[in-house]
Amino acid sequence: MLDQSSIEALMDEAWPSLDREESGAWVLRASEGVTQRANSVWPRGLSAGADGAALAAAVRDASEWYRRRLPLIFQVFDDARSAGLNDVLDGLRFTRQSATQIMVRGTSGLPSCGDGRVELSRSPSEEWLRLWWSVDGRGGEPELEVARRILTGCPSVYALVWDDGGLPAAVGRLALAGGWGGVYGMATSEAHRRRGYASEVLDALLNEGAREELKGFWLLVTAANHAAQSLYRLAGFRDYGSYLYRQAPLRRARSGC
Repeated sequence: MLDQSSIEALMDEAWPSLDREESGAWVLRASEGVTQRANSVWPRGLSAGADGAALAAAVRDASEWYRRRLPLIFQVFDDARSAGLNDVLDGLRFTRQSATQIMVRGTSGLPSCGDGRVELSRSPSEEWLRLWWSVDGRGGEPELEVARRILTGCPSVYALVWDDGGLPAAVGRLALAGGWGGVYGMATSEAHRRRGYASEVLDALLNEGAREELKGFWLLVTAANHAAQSLYRLAGFRDYGSYLYRQAPLRRARSGC
């Protein structure tokens, strides 16, 4: 089974930033502001009892890297290793945002794949992208193009299910990273919710992962999305850990008055 550092590395590989730099053990990531994941610091290599002064210096270095491009955001995992970093960020009044659950499952006892009406491909079609972006996207065409580059930065399987009238109903993505499968991009159009389409997409992705002989699966779901968590538990996923994003307070420009 995965340990915490391994799943962090898989998550980084499955949602790759367009620009990244190593800063000591930490990874600084930027992708023109599209998704917090691809525009945040991954404080890789944290350990319990880390020196507070060294952590504060590393935060300052990260702040300098982001200063001219993006707000400074940290992806902070909820475990003892993060205590010292959280102390530093608390002192700097970083906010807490987007609490997220990590869930995992193995490859045994996968659900059946239904009637086979889910379309699978190795690249996202325009229909796939448009449906996903209509649910999860923030921005217009330039931001969507950045998102496309992030999605295709890791080998993946894309699932799309159509309704009986030929309209796209739900989508999902299985990122293939390090012999594991990460479920991302699960989205159902507003008109097709609570009709089983998301389950069909998830079942198809899991079964495709089994054909790829993956070791297991992980996914990320916001802590507030209880409906999605219930779906994933029914599909055999269990809670594994959590993280949130911590953002530097925005600085107001000085008044000219």
